Amino acid sequence: MNQGRGIWITAALCVSFAGVAAAQDAGQTLRVSYGHHGAPSTPALRSSAALVLDATGSSVLYARHADVAMPIASITKLMTALVVIDAGQSLDEFLEVSVEDVARGRGTASRLTPGATLTRGDLMHLALMSSENRAAHALARSYPGGVEACVTAMNARARALGMTSAHFVEPTGLSDENVASAEDLSKLVMAAAKVPAIREYSTDSSYEVQVGRRMLTFRSTDSLTSKPDWDIVVQKTGYISEAGRCLVMQTIIEARTVVIVLLNSYGKRSRIADARRIRRWMESSEHPHVAPPVPGRQADPAATIPAAT
Repeated sequence: MNQGRGIWITAALCVSFAGVAAAQDAGQTLRVSYGHHGAPSTPALRSSAALVLDATGSSVLYARHADVAMPIASITKLMTALVVIDAGQSLDEFLEVSVEDVARGRGTASRLTPGATLTRGDLMHLALMSSENRAAHALARSYPGGVEACVTAMNARARALGMTSAHFVEPTGLSDENVASAEDLSKLVMAAAKVPAIREYSTDSSYEVQVGRRMLTFRSTDSLTSKPDWDIVVQKTGYISEAGRCLVMQTIIEARTVVIVLLNSYGKRSRIADARRIRRWMESSEHPHVAPPVPGRQADPAATIPAAT
């Protein structure tokens, strides 16, 4: 497992800074902003790959190995939720957790025992908020055509979004073959931010469900969702050994809609610390000089990067 992670880290560190060029090749209008004396103003991050995108001003504020495809772990669940929503399946329909949803191995423990019955909305809530693997697999298993059809839809949706390096083999993120670049994931985050249910479920800090005779409380894997000083529109964390600690989010900073993608962050708390470093950097005098927002105009939680013409 760790050997696989080393291969991905080596690949990432051997690739030169090319994130902006790749995004432009994908047909997006992007600008890199520079600080004093023409040198990029950059936050000191501990993530191997990162992207900070000002969706309000259509500019890339920071990128590191942003075009390198890497394992994305449970960030996968954003795409799983997106295609389930696309399929128009009722969030009120009750589904039963099955033995087919039980994954084996370290980090796969779950309080959702086979036979537990929850609504599709509850399962999506737990998959996005607390990264529940059995919940995500149950969503895919109940997709029209089953898990295989769901994964096919995930890859088709990725292509439709212009996620050129993204590839999915299963719906939970437990496989290191689920890969995407930071640039790809920024497109997924902005697409997910357009869906009210995904916004609500992913940003909840805790949620109660009844499993059998018991009421169980689940908590968010992202501690920032409980911080009142953060205005998070959508978020998702991820972790497997090959991917390291990952975090994606769309948030409002300085009245701007900002997309943050952090992949393979070193240390258990580094992804959260990196998000905080980015926010402090943007709020400080060291952040890149970009045009101010239009007076009287609110940041759009579902803002997207305009296509080049």
